[in-house]
Amino acid sequence: MRVVTLILFLLLVLLQVKLWLGEGGFREVARLETRVENQRQQNEELLQRNAELQAEVDDLRERLDAVEERARNELGLIKPDEQFYQVVPPPPENLETDKADKENGEDS
Repeated sequence: MRVVTLILFLLLVLLQVKLWLGEGGFREVARLETRVENQRQQNEELLQRNAELQAEVDDLRERLDAVEERARNELGLIKPDEQFYQVVPPPPENLETDKADKENGEDS
C-alpha cells in the first residue's frame, strides 16, 4: 500500500511540475495571453490608421477641391491666372557672433 501511495504522490508531483512549468502550462498560457493582448492593441492602432487613410482616399476621390489643395501644398502647383508669392523667413542670426558680442559687453 505504501508503494502505491508513493507512486501516486510522485505522479502527482510530476503532473504538477508539468502543469506549472511545462509546455502548455500556466506560465506559457500567461505569456501567450500577453502576446495576444499586444497584438490586439497593435491591430486596433492599424485599423484606426487604415480608417484615416481610407477617409482621405474617399475625400480625394469625391472632392476636387481636396485634390487641388493637395496639389498646391505638396507639389506647389498654381492655376494659370494666379501669381505665386513665396515668403522666405529671414536667415537665422549667427549665434557665435552674438555670444562674442555679449561677452564683450556689446548689445546687438
